[in-house]
This record gives sequence, C-alpha cells and structure tokens, in this order.
Amino acid sequence: MKTIIKTITFAVASVAVMGLAASCTDGFEDANRPGGALNNEEINRDNYSTGSFMVQMETEAFPEQENTYQMNQDLIGNYLGRFMTYANNGFAGSNFAKMNAPVGWVRYPFADSMKKTVSAFNEIARLSTKESLPYAWALILRAQSFLRLTDMYGPLPIGAEEDPNAYSSQETIYKTLVADLDHALGVINGMIAANGGSLVQFKDADQVYGGDFTKWVKFANSLKLRMAIRMRFVAPDYAKKVGEEAVAAGVITSNDDNCAINYNPNGQWKTSVEWGDSRACADIESYMNGYGDPRISKYFSATTTEGDRAIIGCRAGANIGNKSVAGGLYSAANIEKDSRGVWLTAAEMTFCRAEGALANWSGMGGDVESLFKQAIKLSFEQWGAKNVDAYLEDDASTPADYKDATDGYGGSHGKMSTITIKWDNSASAAEKLERLIVQKWIALFPDGQEGWCEIRRTGYPKVFPVAQTTSYSIEVPNRIPFDYTEPTNNPVNYQKAVQLLGGADDYATKMWWQK
Repeated sequence: MKTIIKTITFAVASVAVMGLAASCTDGFEDANRPGGALNNEEINRDNYSTGSFMVQMETEAFPEQENTYQMNQDLIGNYLGRFMTYANNGFAGSNFAKMNAPVGWVRYPFADSMKKTVSAFNEIARLSTKESLPYAWALILRAQSFLRLTDMYGPLPIGAEEDPNAYSSQETIYKTLVADLDHALGVINGMIAANGGSLVQFKDADQVYGGDFTKWVKFANSLKLRMAIRMRFVAPDYAKKVGEEAVAAGVITSNDDNCAINYNPNGQWKTSVEWGDSRACADIESYMNGYGDPRISKYFSATTTEGDRAIIGCRAGANIGNKSVAGGLYSAANIEKDSRGVWLTAAEMTFCRAEGALANWSGMGGDVESLFKQAIKLSFEQWGAKNVDAYLEDDASTPADYKDATDGYGGSHGKMSTITIKWDNSASAAEKLERLIVQKWIALFPDGQEGWCEIRRTGYPKVFPVAQTTSYSIEVPNRIPFDYTEPTNNPVNYQKAVQLLGGADDYATKMWWQK
C-alpha cells in the first residue's frame, strides 16, 4: 500500500506510557532487518521509538476517550444500530437517526479519527520496516480503524491509488485490508514461531492484550472473518475463501480472548451515565423484554422514574423535549467508570461461524444449530447471565409491543417481528437468517457499529420507524455523507468518489456489500 501523504502533526496527549517516547533511534532499520531474529534489546528499541504512536493508533481503533467515543461511536453506530438513542434535547432536531446530522458531526470521523490513524501509522512506517513487529501490529490497528470508517462512508482515500488523495472503492478497501492482515499475520506468526510459541512486547502501550501477540493473531483472524461475513452476499466466492482461511488459522473462541480495551473513564459510561446524553433504544428493549432475556439488566439500568417495567427504551429519532425528564424516563447503560470497552467477542465470532455454516462454508467447527447455541452461551457467560438453557429452548416468546414511558417522547408502537428464540431446522431460509441475526445483534451490544452493519446487511432485526418525520423512505441510514469540505478541498477526487459510491452522496445510497 502506498503511503498516504495527508500527514498531520499531532501530539499524543494525556497518555502516560512508561519508557516510551516519539524520538527516532539511529540504526533502527538495521535492528529490523528482514529475516533476522530480533533480540530483546533490539525489540525494546523498537518499542521505545514507536510505542507512543501505537497508543495513538489503539485509541482510534477502539475509541473510548469521551469525545472520540461520542463522535465516532455513540452518535453514529450506537444510535443507528438501535442499541442506544439520544436523551439530550439539544440533539433532537438534527441527528443521524433523522438523517440530517450537523455537518460537523458528519465530517468528524473522517477529519479527526482518520487523520490521527494515518499520521500515527505513517510515523510507524517511517521508523520501521515492513517485516518488523511494530509495522505488523500497526497494520492490524489500521485495518480495524479503516473498516469502521469505510462502513460509515463507503469509499475512502486510504492511499491505495496513484494519487494519495484519491478515494478507493469499498471493494478495494476490503480486499486491501485483508491483504494487510495477511501480511501482518505472516510477520507475527513467524516471530511467535521463532520465540517458541509466544511473543509479548509493547506491554505498556497495549491496553487491549497487554502485549500478548498470540492474542493479536486471533484478533486479526477474527477481523478477517467479520469482513468475510460482511461480504458474503456481494462476493460469495471470495468471502468463503477469506472466512474459511480465518477460521482455519484460529479466530477468537473464548471470552478470555475478547477484544476489550482498558480506558478510564469508559466512553459509554461518560456519555450515558455521567453526561446523560444517551439512553437505551426502544428496539433492543422490545426484543430483550419480549424474550425475558436475563442479559437486559446487565446491559441497562432500571429507570429512575417509576414505570410499568424496570428497563424502558426510547424510540430512535424521538422529539426529546427535556434532557432531565428523558434521563429519568428511560434506562441508562449499566456500566462502570472503569469497565473495559468491548469491541469484538467470542460470541460474535461463533455467530459468524454459524452463518458460515448456513452458507455451506467448510471448517466452521459445527453445524448451524450447534454454533448458534454455543454463541448464545458464550454471550451469557460474557455477561454473567443465568438460565441460558431455558432461553435456548424458548419457542414461544416474541419481541414485545413497545409501550412508551408515561409522558414519554417517542410514542408507542407494535412489535416489528414475531421471531422466536429456539433454533428450528425446518424453518425457511429467511426465518433461519432472521433468528440467527436477531440473536447475534443482541449479543453484539455494546458495539452499535456492528449492530448497524447487521441491520443494513441483512434487514434484521426489523426495527421501529423513526419517531420523527425524515426526508427519506428508509428507517436506518445506509451510510453517512462524505466530509462536506471535500467538494471544495478535493473536488476532482470527490466527484470520482461519488462515482465509486454508485449513487448520491446522501444517507440512502447503499454500501457495496448491501445485497
């Protein structure tokens, strides 16, 4: 991949990493010589030079800092994935759910997160070689960040074209990220083999796995499987190949290996609990209360205003009149200030393998039904919820009709689906997919970005209409528009980006993988 030259100067602020600095070391490239085994002194030298940039990349790949989290995750993925919605009346007029968000919100991931990711990656690339551990790890973190960004906007300028400011199609981006992950896996697996089956470096910089690169290998394979499932309707043969390779190489199968980052204060705690800007969405509440799902009290707190049930969600796009009132009527996230931020789990990967089995992929580790049950069990285990066996055998419960809180803001609405929980091998293909995706969507909480992707990719779960009138005929945006400054600052490439998009630069044009 060509180096992106849109590099900005930045400072890694408020990060305390002992022994790490951003300075360059003489002879650095010799210490990273291809094919040469690195000794501890040489690897520590790498860490010294690149550790602070790794912190920056990890912070953007798994955004938990409150402003980064709210702008890149909560306002977009969490709200559009129908896990959370806004309780702040200042957000009620213009927002992503209504598909009329302020232009500053729309451009933020592109203008802020992407630039920080690219600038940190470029520094790591400058300080290391393509066969070094820092570069390989940076490829994994960049893949995580770029995947989230392309699934917001579609085409992006990722540096894969002759003109570094030119946009690549989403198909090119996906295939580039798979190739990057394959390169990173080759480098890291070689080092693990040379070190007797283990490799622990960057312990101070790595707030996800504490520098254990055997776990980063599982994460990289899992990211490939996530992408393979996303592509399976648009590029079935390629998706099958990537998915089967990822599972054979080893994805996350245990909650001990879940991708979760230590960041205090936790982003969702800040936005939902301390700030009170977000509350449970009516959609996930309807499904979980209807199913009597024991995880609901793990996800959300009881309302502070007495209602007819403990956990009450608010309709997406509601016309919130008063933040203080809404904060009491609807349920906040049940999360602590020091909770780890969860970004990819064994449950998600097992649901992906179940869908792979549904698509007749080889080597998924079981049939659809066994993997479906295993995925739900892993989710219950992850959240410390009880009575999973009874849940799995429930063939009667359906999502509940939604009843708004007394004097609430969104309005009541009948259930959107009658899908039940228990697996049924005699069901139609559509019913099997809906049952699988509904349970996967519930288990994906709190990662609303992935929940949003499932709604767009499959049409499931079926969700409530937006509570206020919008200018669109869809209930969930397919994307968010490009940065509004691009037509002025990058006009030729912007026009090409719209051509690659295959439709108008608006909320309705579909992702490449939406088939």
